[in-house]
Amino acid sequence: MLLIDLTHNAAAQFVGMILTFIVMNWIVFHNRKVLLLLSRALLFVLLSTFLYAHDSTPFSPNAAGSMSVTMIALLGAKAAWWFVGSACLVGLVRIFLIFERKPREARLLQDLVVAVLYGGAFLAVISYVLSVPVGTLVATSGVFAIILGLALQSTLNDVFSGIALNLGRPYTVGDWIVVDDGAEGRVVETNWRATYLINGANDLVTIPNSSLAKARLVNRSGPDISHGASVKLRFAIMTTPVAVVEVMETALKGANAILQVPPPTVKICSLDTESIELELSFRIASLADGVRANNEIFDLAFRHAKAHGIRLAGAAGSVRAPEPSSQGANPGTARRLVNALPLLGSLTEDEKEALSAVMTRRTFRKGDLIARQGEIMNTILILRSGVVSIDRDGTELMRLSPGDWFGEGGLLTETEEVGNITALTPLVAYEIDRDTIAALLKDRPTIADEVSAILSRRLSEEKRRLAPHDAAKPPLSLATRIRHIFNIEEF
Repeated sequence: MLLIDLTHNAAAQFVGMILTFIVMNWIVFHNRKVLLLLSRALLFVLLSTFLYAHDSTPFSPNAAGSMSVTMIALLGAKAAWWFVGSACLVGLVRIFLIFERKPREARLLQDLVVAVLYGGAFLAVISYVLSVPVGTLVATSGVFAIILGLALQSTLNDVFSGIALNLGRPYTVGDWIVVDDGAEGRVVETNWRATYLINGANDLVTIPNSSLAKARLVNRSGPDISHGASVKLRFAIMTTPVAVVEVMETALKGANAILQVPPPTVKICSLDTESIELELSFRIASLADGVRANNEIFDLAFRHAKAHGIRLAGAAGSVRAPEPSSQGANPGTARRLVNALPLLGSLTEDEKEALSAVMTRRTFRKGDLIARQGEIMNTILILRSGVVSIDRDGTELMRLSPGDWFGEGGLLTETEEVGNITALTPLVAYEIDRDTIAALLKDRPTIADEVSAILSRRLSEEKRRLAPHDAAKPPLSLATRIRHIFNIEEF
C-alpha cells in the first residue's frame, strides 16, 4: 500500500524522475554526448507530462496559498522544465556546429546562444516559479549594469567586437591573415577577448578583437587556398620590350611550383632608355609554396634571359655596370652547357672541350613529341632554350627549362622514360650520343663511378617526385650497369 501511495504522490514522482536522470547521466551515459541529449529530451517530455497530469503549466504563475509538499514538487518541476528545455536546445546548437564541421571558430557564437538560452530560463523561473516581477528586477539590475559596463568598457569592447567578427566571418581558424599594422599569421584560436595567430617565425601573436574589428584585414586563405604572387625584374634594353615579355612568358611556362590555370602573366611596369621593368604575376597552390615558387621564378628568369642573350639591369638610378669584354676566352654555347651540367662535372677541361666539340645542335617545333613514355633514349639532350613538358597518361609530371637535361637514364642505364616528352615551346637543345659517351668511358673508365653517383641522386629525386614505381630496374648498382652496357671491365 505504501508503494502505491508513493506512485501517486507528486513529490515522490518528481524526486524519482530527478534521481533517475542523475544516475543515467552521471553513471550510465557518462561521456556519451548523444545519449546524454536523448536522456535530457526524455526528461523534458516526462516533466511536461508530469505538469500536465497535475493541472499545472510552466507558463502560469503560482496561485497564492499555503506551500504544501505537492506545491513544492510542482514548483521544482516547473524550474526543472525550463532549465532542462534550455539544456536540450543547447545540445541541439552544439550538434549543429559539429555537423557544420566548424565548431572552433563558432565558439563565440555558441557561447552567446548558450548564455541567452540559460538567461531566458533563469528569468522565466523567477517570473513563473518564484512569482517575482521581472521588470522590477531588470530595472534594478540596470543601474549595476551601467556601473559594471563603465568599469569594463575595454573588455566589453573586445567581447562585442569578437561577436561581430564571428558573425561577419572575415576569417576562420586555419586562415592566414595580414593586419594593416604589419602583423600576420595563421589563426589558431579566437575567443571572447582576443584572436591568436601563429606567425612565420612560429611565435604566438595575440591581437585584441577590438583592434581587429577596426583594422583592414587581408585574408590570404580566401576565397580558396590558392594565392596570387608576383615578382619584379629589370632587364637591360638589348631588344624590343615585346621580345623580353615573350622570353619571360616562356620562363613562366617552365615553372613547376606555380599553377598554370589561370595562366601567369607578364606586365611592363616601366621603360626608360637603359632598362625595362617587368612584373611576373602567377598563382600558387598554397602559401606554403610561396618561397619555392619565388626561387624557381627567379632562377628560370635568369636562365631564359641568359639563353636569349638578355642582361639583367640594376635598380633605377644605380650606376650601370661596365659591359663585359668581348676579348679573351669566351666559351661557345655547347661548352657553356657542358660546364653547367652536374652529370659531367667530374670531367677534365680537355674532356669537356672534346665533348662540346662533337655535340649536335637540334631544334624542335612547338608540340613535337621528342620521346614516348616507356621509350629508352640513346642520347642526352641539354636544353639551350624553350620549355619541355613530361606527362604520363594525360597528367603532367614536370617541366624542364634551359640548362635542364633528359635522356641520361636511357643512355647510361637503359631506363625507360617515365612519360611522354613534348616540346611545349619552340626548342633548341644540344645532343650527346652514345658513341661520344662510350669513347669517354673507354678512355677513363672511372668516370662510370663518378657519373653513377650523380645519376643515382637524380633518379632518387625523380622517384620521389614523379614515379615511385618506375625508378631503376634491376638490383645492380648504376656503375655496374653502365660498365655492362658499354662493355667496360671492372677495376
